Amino acid sequence: MMALRLLFFTVVLLCILAKDSFHEVVVVDAHLLDARYGNGKPAPVLDCPGRCGERCSKHSRPNVCMRACGTCCYRCKCVPPGTSGNRHVCGACYTTMTTHGNRSKCP
Repeated sequence: MMALRLLFFTVVLLCILAKDSFHEVVVVDAHLLDARYGNGKPAPVLDCPGRCGERCSKHSRPNVCMRACGTCCYRCKCVPPGTSGNRHVCGACYTTMTTHGNRSKCP
């Protein structure tokens, strides 16, 4: 019985450690590194016009989409992948930004 408890505890501990060790790794080219954060780590430069161009390429109103996407990109430092959806990838900054009409700002 004691061996079974020890085995269960070990499996649970390994699952917790494995979950915490799988983080998405973002590779940034050295020539994209520009400014530095206050902690000395380099901040990647985001190509907002390029990424927003991809994001808004299939939008019914591409100019409006580009303007909103550019604002969101510069403020949140993120543009979700694809032409729609995936907003959760950019976190709360991107998903909670709203217009004056209380509608979602970021495409």
